Amino acid sequence: MHLLEVKKENYIGQADPYIIESKGRYYIYVTGHDAVYAYESDNLFEGWEYYGKVMTMEGHDSFWAPSVIELDGKYYMYNSIEIYNDTPDKGGHRGAMHVSVSDSPLGPFTDTKQILHPFSIDSHIVKNEAGLFLFYSANRFEGERIGTCIYVDRMLDPFTPEGKPVLVVEPTLDEDIYCRDRYKKGQHWHTIEGAFYFKEGDWQYLMYSGNCFEQPTYYIGYARAKTDETDLTKIKFEKYPDDSTYAPVLSANDFEEGTGHHSMIKHDGQWYAVYHARDYDDGLGASAFDARNARICKLHVKDGIITAERYKDKI
Repeated sequence: MHLLEVKKENYIGQADPYIIESKGRYYIYVTGHDAVYAYESDNLFEGWEYYGKVMTMEGHDSFWAPSVIELDGKYYMYNSIEIYNDTPDKGGHRGAMHVSVSDSPLGPFTDTKQILHPFSIDSHIVKNEAGLFLFYSANRFEGERIGTCIYVDRMLDPFTPEGKPVLVVEPTLDEDIYCRDRYKKGQHWHTIEGAFYFKEGDWQYLMYSGNCFEQPTYYIGYARAKTDETDLTKIKFEKYPDDSTYAPVLSANDFEEGTGHHSMIKHDGQWYAVYHARDYDDGLGASAFDARNARICKLHVKDGIITAERYKDKI
């Protein structure tokens, strides 16, 4: 179900929605060409108001996939920004992870610092009893299935990765192929991105998006581990149901496509996914990139299994 209002005039998109709750109020942050944008509401399910820009940098663009965490009364935003004063990766990609800080969930997020080299995108910042950890995606140019994978690194403080990233989830399926013959004939590019980590019961989960939002097999899947390990760099997550089976939690259905890159929130004991998708006929007159908008659905999580409950006009 649509969560945020879509105004067709001058629509800027609501891609990669990241939701937090702070002091009884809800906030959603979204990707933007020239800034990260935010929405706010007192009610998870309705009454969302567009706030506007909350983080930007002069002379830069492509402010992708923010995640936000509240630590000791301050708010830290992690997102990738297109930069031109650092060496791109082997594929020419320039998006690099940055962190910014604010006294308010609505910013402005400033004191921006680059913390990873290109290519590094799609953060999920997590704090648990073992410390602070950063999940993100980066490119791998070697191996049988080259492409974008998910890594995790420990943060020494909110601005400093330890610099010992661990590969967490890698592409294993043809349904993960983003582009065939991308750099040379017969070598297909795969994409696993949009990490979101959470714990429920005896299980720890790492959800992700596979493929590309413009492709029919774009989907949200997950890896899992039944463990009480708290150091997130030491957990061996295994794809559900296995490495060779395409079994999405969310994918295109009869009323929406381009379903992916989500965040999650638990409300009154129920998990909800906030994700982006497109209606088949949205009338936006924009590119597929801009036409993505935020939706919400229930996620049922039990004994290592995640299933989604989706409706077009209700939750």
